[in-house]
Amino acid sequence: MALIVVDVMPKAEILDPQGKAVTRALARLGHEAVGDVRVGKRFELTVDGEVTDALLAQVRTVAEEVLANTVIEDVVGVQVVEAASAQGSAQ
Repeated sequence: MALIVVDVMPKAEILDPQGKAVTRALARLGHEAVGDVRVGKRFELTVDGEVTDALLAQVRTVAEEVLANTVIEDVVGVQVVEAASAQGSAQ
């Protein structure tokens, strides 16, 4: 088993009110060095068996068709993070 992480972010041209709110909050808390924040989504998929190129292609398809609203979001990353059994025993 393996853990695959899919990261989805709003497209650059889309306003991100949640990110703006975080940016303003950070400034109020004295973190003026942070100029901008964009808030996205992270999906963790646990898959059985070996991670092959075909499986990664299938995960990319799922990410584009199901996990992201491609009108306003981009899938910015699909990566194998670790074996799920090692992740589960580390907690």
